[in-house]
Amino acid sequence: MKKSFLMLAAATLLLVSGLKAQTNLQVFYDFSREHVTTTLEGFYNDNWGNTFFFIDYDYNTRDADDKVYAPNGTYFEIARCLNFWQDNESLSPFSLHLEYNGGVYTGYTINSAFLGGVDYFLHNGDFSNTLNLKVLYKNIAHTSSDVPMQLTAVWGMQDIFGVAGLRFSGFADFWWEDHTLLFDNSEDPMVPEDSKVVFISEPQLWYNVGQHFDCPNLNVGGEVELSYDFGTVQGFKVRPCLGVKWNF
Repeated sequence: MKKSFLMLAAATLLLVSGLKAQTNLQVFYDFSREHVTTTLEGFYNDNWGNTFFFIDYDYNTRDADDKVYAPNGTYFEIARCLNFWQDNESLSPFSLHLEYNGGVYTGYTINSAFLGGVDYFLHNGDFSNTLNLKVLYKNIAHTSSDVPMQLTAVWGMQDIFGVAGLRFSGFADFWWEDHTLLFDNSEDPMVPEDSKVVFISEPQLWYNVGQHFDCPNLNVGGEVELSYDFGTVQGFKVRPCLGVKWNF
């Protein structure tokens, strides 16, 4: 799932001294595309900041009997936030953000992109609710853009509605990119049309069901991919997914 950009609370969460590194595996069934996607995700902090990555695999290579026998694509992101000034009260919410992403799928590629900019971190008193706002310069290989920038929001809300173990998280990206749309909202072929912007958001809801039987690693839930002119599909698209997540 592109950027489950759960970065948990990405960016300057190193401010929370008790935060532990986490690696998790998410397995989703996409009802719109009718295939399984796995996401391996990791978040690790250190004295200089934090690192986040994820790797998606879509399992949709099918044989003559319509049975899946291999992945048909992969997408990778890695981001590094640098914060050497966390002891400075006025500057500590700000981090420098560096990122790479790219991927390859059957019949097309997601060209390499390099991003750099500033992250601003907001939180409540116990860090159960967090928000990261990012303003990033974005350079996509072999791609033009009127405004080479991306605006990103990443959020996390723990124990929402007073339910222990219920977490609402996700991200929203908006960027400028000259690209060609080949399919309409129903994904039927259309006369090619140019677009200059892209929007994608993936809100996720997870419940720690494992807490009830001494297995706190296990979560159930899902996400909804909300997109506009994303990839080669014209207009607004909603793709619901159901999933499980295991925290290592």
